[in-house]
Amino acid sequence: MQTAARVVITGLGAICASGKQPEQILDSLLDGTISIAEIGGWDGENWPCRLGGVVGFSPRELINDRKLLKLIKKTDVVGIYAAEQALNSAGISAYRESLTSPADDSFAERFGLYVGTSGGYYDTQYDFLPLISEANGSMQAIGERLGESVNPMWLLGNLPNNVVCHVGIRNKLKGANACITNHGTSGSLSIIEAFESLRIGDTDRAIAIGHDAPVEPQVVLYYQKAGLLADAHLTPFDADRSGCILGEGGAALVLETLEAAESRSAPIHAEILGKGCTSEAQGLLPVRVDGDGVARAICLALEQAGLETQQIGMIVCHGNGTRTSDLSEGVAIRRVFGTQIPPITCFKWAFGHLLAAAGSIDTVLALTALQRGIVPAIVPLRNIDPSLQDLPIAKVAREPISDTALILSRGFGGQNSALIIRATSR
Repeated sequence: MQTAARVVITGLGAICASGKQPEQILDSLLDGTISIAEIGGWDGENWPCRLGGVVGFSPRELINDRKLLKLIKKTDVVGIYAAEQALNSAGISAYRESLTSPADDSFAERFGLYVGTSGGYYDTQYDFLPLISEANGSMQAIGERLGESVNPMWLLGNLPNNVVCHVGIRNKLKGANACITNHGTSGSLSIIEAFESLRIGDTDRAIAIGHDAPVEPQVVLYYQKAGLLADAHLTPFDADRSGCILGEGGAALVLETLEAAESRSAPIHAEILGKGCTSEAQGLLPVRVDGDGVARAICLALEQAGLETQQIGMIVCHGNGTRTSDLSEGVAIRRVFGTQIPPITCFKWAFGHLLAAAGSIDTVLALTALQRGIVPAIVPLRNIDPSLQDLPIAKVAREPISDTALILSRGFGGQNSALIIRATSR
């Protein structure tokens, strides 16, 4: 049997309300900056939750392509931006310039694209609302005036796989690809799919991207009605936590086999050691209080990585601030690690829950933090929930106990993923 290839990370990109590069975002976290603020995109006076982690950069700052910007949505903009930031970080374009035309063709055909995103947004409907109102219920009137009221490019602008398409087109990447829509685990699964494609030899290199921009009126309203959004602050693991707050952003990682990375003397930031994916099969919103799905995902990742629990240097929790999710993560960690638990942190408190991009940005920030030798504090945490007080949750910044991180991600439908990475020294 052929030995699976070792997979390394050679490029990073990220953008959210806290910044538009991984180092800038981490600096913001370490400074204790909370980049969640009152939403200004619509009149939210009567909205029960008016907070969000909104990306405030103009599209032209991120992508200098007027034609493309007329067609795509904000979520696509941040996804493409993060992807191209990661490709530049990995030195992909510069390397390809040194290749002959046949060699570059082969490079492109062996370069995969894996993207995690949301399946759709309510604002895709908004172009139709004025026409529906004016037609006063007449389907004939809607049909007659549709062409003059709705942009004929509407469909192309709302495709969930726009980032896969445009990153491939703009960068001439022609390998295996997939668009993953699995709620909060989408970004993590994009990394996992890219990782497995490299391990089994489908690709030599791949980019894994997560992107989302869920801060829109209906999404915010419906999440609040479902009892998931916080009254004020996002305070994971705190006794007084009241829920989550949504954020916008994207993150991307360039993955290569170790052999492929070394062949071009690429910068190697980390190695991916193992992953685990599970489902709790409870329903769309319920979370198992015994942490079963999370615990099984962690065990699968440890098994594939060939590691013992004491070799994990830090844990980056999902940490979305909802009571049952936080508690069940704690139960799962205790179940797997016993009393020898490494420092625990999370990042959503600073810029919100990026949904499909959450696992992607958590992985980028975990790696960046490991390289700096720090476990960032959960700054708004004041009083740890009594049920979690035995856990080493980082109220202040700490040092990881090794160069390895476990990153957890969760999504609707009881989806769970765990990823283990080992950072290289800088």
